Amino acid sequence: MATDNHAAPAWPPKQEPQDARPADTPKPRALRGGLTGRAWHALVWAVMAFFLLNVLLLIATVAVNSIATRWFGTPLPQGFTLHWYAKAWEDFQLASVLWVTVEVVGAVVLLSIALGVPAAYALARVQFRGKRFALLVFLLPLMVPPVTYGIPMATAMYKIGLAGTLSGVILANLVPALPFVILVMTPFIEQIDPNLEAAARIFGANTWRYFRYVLLPLLVPGMLAAGLLVLVRTIGMFELTFFTAGPSTQTLVVALYYAVFSTGVRAPQSIDAMAMIYMAITLVWVVIALQFVSPTQLVSRVKQERQ
Repeated sequence: MATDNHAAPAWPPKQEPQDARPADTPKPRALRGGLTGRAWHALVWAVMAFFLLNVLLLIATVAVNSIATRWFGTPLPQGFTLHWYAKAWEDFQLASVLWVTVEVVGAVVLLSIALGVPAAYALARVQFRGKRFALLVFLLPLMVPPVTYGIPMATAMYKIGLAGTLSGVILANLVPALPFVILVMTPFIEQIDPNLEAAARIFGANTWRYFRYVLLPLLVPGMLAAGLLVLVRTIGMFELTFFTAGPSTQTLVVALYYAVFSTGVRAPQSIDAMAMIYMAITLVWVVIALQFVSPTQLVSRVKQERQ
C-alpha cells in the first residue's frame, strides 16, 4: 500500500505574533538609529568644544603674556604687571592710531548711512528696469574678497594722489560698507506701510516733512543696527586700509600688523598688549551690534537678493 511522504499540515495553522500597536505609532528610538543620532550629536559637540577650547587657550595665552613680567619655560609667569600696556601705548603711538581709527570709522558710518538709506528706499519702493542688476552691483563687495578690488582701487588712488590720505582710507572703507547698510535698511523700509506716505501727502506734507516726521522715526532702529555693523566691519577691515593708508593714517588693525612684524625689535609682551587692546575694542562693539541685528538675517537677505 502506497504511503504519503508529505505530512498533513496542522490545523488550525499557526499564526505569527503581530505587533498590537497602531500602524502610525512611531518606532522606538533604538529602531530609528538612536545610537547613531546620539553619536552624531556627541561628535558635533566634541568638534565645537575642541574649536572653542583652542580659541580660548590662544586668547588666554596672549592675555597672560601681556601682563607677565617674565614667562619662559614655566607653567605660570614669574610675576604680573601692566607695564607692557604703557609700553605699547608709547612705542606704537596708540593715541594717534586710535584717533585716526575713530575718524575713519565715524566718517564711514555717517557716509554709508547717508548714502545707503536713500538707495535702500529706492530699492524697496521704486520699480525700475535694471533693478536686479543694481542689487548685484551693491552685493559685489560682499561676494568677492577685498583683495580682488582693493589692489586696482589702491592703484587708482595712487595715481590721483588719494593714497596715504585720510580721505583715501575713508573712501576705500566706504565701498564694502554701503552693502551692509542697504541690506539692513531695505527690509525695514519694506515693512513700513506705503499708505503712510499717501496719508502724509493728503495732509499737505512735502517730501522733507514726510521723511523727517514719519519715515525717519521708524527707520531709527534699522539705522542704528546698520551703523553698528559698519562700525565693527570698518574696525576690522585690514586689506583695504593696508593698501591705501600711509604712515600717519594707519588704523588700529594696520598698526597691529606692523607691530607683529617688529618682533625681535620690541618686546613680545607689548605686542600682545596691543593685540588685547584691539581685541577688547572689537569684542565690545560686536556684542553691542548683536543686540540689534542677527547674522542669520543678513545671510537670508543675501540669499534672497542672489536668487
